[in-house]
Amino acid sequence: QVLLVESGGGLVQAGGSLRLSCAASGTIFSRKFMDWYRQAPGKQRELVATITSGGITNYADSVKGRFTISRDNAKNTVYLQMNSLKPEDTAFYYCHCLVGWEHFWGQGTQVTVSS
Repeated sequence: QVLLVESGGGLVQAGGSLRLSCAASGTIFSRKFMDWYRQAPGKQRELVATITSGGITNYADSVKGRFTISRDNAKNTVYLQMNSLKPEDTAFYYCHCLVGWEHFWGQGTQVTVSS
């Protein structure tokens, strides 16, 4: 069973920064693509960033240049550094991993950006 545990959310003013962490267990972390998704109230969950097992990254257009996804395979952890935060970044942020055909999600962490 894969377990993903996020941390690092909170309340921040517009223009501020937060760093989210997602600790993974129960899988060979270093071989997995890892993603961050977010879901705002009344909206669909959207993909924010992806990092491959080889460290290649991809971002949603809305966060390019502001967010950075990274991973530490020694710690089985993936990070999301969020800079220049905007009120529209307010959402629940989820860590995601696909193992075979099975999707695994963390419990989520709330990020609130005040204007």
